[in-house]
Amino acid sequence: MRSDELKTVAARHVPGEGEPEIHRLKGGLVNETYRVLRGGCAYVLRVAASNPYDLGLDRAWEARVLQFAVLDDVAPAVEYCDPALGVLISRWVEGRSWRPVDVRQQSNISRVAELARRIHALPLPAPARVMNPKRWIEYYSAAAPRTAAAPRTAAAPSSAAALQTAAGLRLNALAALPSVDSVLCHSDLHTLNLIDRGHSLMLLDWEYAHAADPLWDLAGWSANNDLDSELQLDLLANYAGRTPTGEEFTRMRLLGWLYDYVCLLWSELYLSLPCGTDRYGATPGDSAPAATTDGVSDRARLLEARLKASL
Repeated sequence: MRSDELKTVAARHVPGEGEPEIHRLKGGLVNETYRVLRGGCAYVLRVAASNPYDLGLDRAWEARVLQFAVLDDVAPAVEYCDPALGVLISRWVEGRSWRPVDVRQQSNISRVAELARRIHALPLPAPARVMNPKRWIEYYSAAAPRTAAAPRTAAAPSSAAALQTAAGLRLNALAALPSVDSVLCHSDLHTLNLIDRGHSLMLLDWEYAHAADPLWDLAGWSANNDLDSELQLDLLANYAGRTPTGEEFTRMRLLGWLYDYVCLLWSELYLSLPCGTDRYGATPGDSAPAATTDGVSDRARLLEARLKASL
């Protein structure tokens, strides 16, 4: 979104009087985020980053999910939302982000488990957006050939084939386990989307939310934070409120491997795309900023190494 368009959106839809004061916070992979000050109050203005490809978001379903998440105080209050334009304005939430050491504290493992239980207890807007690892893999695998350029950090063909085969085996193993009821999953649980308000935790960016196996969120948090087996088991035990069964831990481990694989496919897809956004003077058609792509490249290499080590 161009700067003049951004100012128009803020002037029309951010509550208060006077000229909005806009401060760019970050340029994410799929969103641009700004802090807007107006009338003595602070707000977050999130707009969709210009990208000709669909990376698996559903902003319309996100808007419906947020109605329930806001009521349960696990998402910031929404002031304005236009899913078609990719615009979301919410109230600024005071709090702090977690560092790796915070993630591993016993008290915080319990808090994340409680947060996951609250998310999974939220109503599912109908019709539900149902997803699973198999569908995510099919989605990103099908999207990859449509891109014009080769990924900047793609696995070698032999390695990619081996990972694809391994994913199939794990999908079969997962399907062989007893089925579980789907719940609302945030599906993007990592520290960048978490705010610690001291008395409670809150989550941002619900655009990947969908109905799925509840352990998908636990596996995602574990994978995104590189938790070892002991911490994963601790998280699962806190979530279940008892000693997990062997079947539950097996399911979580399978989902964790598949979550890593989905993230690797997503990263390679993203890195293959032109990501020009006309961000406050950027030239449309420019590649994504080096700092952004380097971070994704580094993560993709880590994921590939971790997945291959388990073959």
